[in-house]
Amino acid sequence: MSLSRRMMLVVAASISLGPVAFAQASAPTRVRGTIDSIDAHEMRVTTRAGDKITLKLADDVGVTVIAPIAIDAIKPGSFIGTAAVTQPDGTLKALEIQVFPESMRGVGEGHRPWDLGAGSTMTNGTVGDLKMSNGRLLTLTYKGGEQKVFVPENAPVITYEAGTRAMLTPGAHVIVTATRGSDETLTATRIGVGKDGLVPPM
Repeated sequence: MSLSRRMMLVVAASISLGPVAFAQASAPTRVRGTIDSIDAHEMRVTTRAGDKITLKLADDVGVTVIAPIAIDAIKPGSFIGTAAVTQPDGTLKALEIQVFPESMRGVGEGHRPWDLGAGSTMTNGTVGDLKMSNGRLLTLTYKGGEQKVFVPENAPVITYEAGTRAMLTPGAHVIVTATRGSDETLTATRIGVGKDGLVPPM
């Protein structure tokens, strides 16, 4: 596996796993926003809430491109992730879908709380049954369980591509995994950047 492929896997895993991925260390902080400026050592971001944040850049910060992909990419056997909310009937309604490259099959497998609004969850698993009617109704299976997920036609669907620091430019939309120091300084360790202006939906 190439270095860029390994880095892409680590970054995407951190985005999809969230705090669970780092349970043995201090919980990471996720920052979602737009790059205002960046240099070799720091990145300044305006968050979606309008806050101005400065993050240090780790020397080995990983960068992954978050790219749109057609909803038809969701097929039986696909390994996907979905941030979702629970509907009254107990099924999940997808807020977004991540279609993982085959090289990332199994990353973050399972079902866990997420921070994309009240009651949101993240589920990574393999698509089983899939029915198409005004969207996609699918069974998502993972070790130890399964979830029924409804994917609306307008749900954002993305995949991951290898990225470089050169893609971190002012105006780009990012989702950053950062560590918080004892002095409250944030250090970006992994950055997902939307391709061609895409706002990362997760």
